[in-house]
Amino acid sequence: MPPAPPVKRDTAYFVFDIESVSDGALVSRLRYPEEKLSPAAAIARWRAELMAEQGKDFIPYTFQLPVSLVIARVAADYRLIDLVALDEEKSRPPEIARLFWEGWRKYGRPCLVTFNGRGFDVPLLELCAFRYGLPIPDWYAEDKRNYDQPRYRYNMAGHFDLHEWLTNSGASRFQGGLSLAANLIGKPGKQDVAGYMVQDLWDAGRAADIHDYCRGDVLDTYFIFLRSRVLAGELSLDEEHVLIEETRKWIEEKSASSPGLARYLKAWGDWKSPYA
Repeated sequence: MPPAPPVKRDTAYFVFDIESVSDGALVSRLRYPEEKLSPAAAIARWRAELMAEQGKDFIPYTFQLPVSLVIARVAADYRLIDLVALDEEKSRPPEIARLFWEGWRKYGRPCLVTFNGRGFDVPLLELCAFRYGLPIPDWYAEDKRNYDQPRYRYNMAGHFDLHEWLTNSGASRFQGGLSLAANLIGKPGKQDVAGYMVQDLWDAGRAADIHDYCRGDVLDTYFIFLRSRVLAGELSLDEEHVLIEETRKWIEEKSASSPGLARYLKAWGDWKSPYA
């Protein structure tokens, strides 16, 4: 008897993350108009100023361009369907933005799942749509009541920001971020790359390392999402463990052709119940 065909699952969630770099030409034109700095020099100048003033050199998202966007397509039963990096070979910001919004529409406008995506990832994608003239009327949905609009801050059916969920919409501070949340449930979190390194990696021509880093963040976000569903009563711990094991096997199968997934698997940990 031939094997049964694989079950076709519809995409209910886009679990995603973005890595971005500064638009040096824009920085030069708006920050240093009289000095005619090269894009690289303008970025270096502003980063140095930010570091001296704030102790951090990350340039605001309004001056950023996406160079890596990884999406985990997840089914309504919370199973991982696929993990995709948009425009991975060329990392073109306009194409990344276009593919994201077209994909969101193609898959039936799934719920977006992020970690601090309301503060960075989604505003950056909205700004890209503005910059590149990409109509996204079904995202703004201005003909609907505000709480039915996907981008409305408290519409968790349109965008589930795990950072906001963990902090009760900003009522508390979550010191440690995505990496801490992942480590609490035994997953790798940040390894040899962190967000502040992306600009330098990009300048060094290491786009592949950026994509791998982004994949790891998306997987961490997915596992945090699963645990959030345990707390909300959507999954039992046993069901969560089944999904985690299925995903571990999926990563193992893909890791032979993906150095980033291989590193993620090497750093893998299992959550241990204190009540066992």
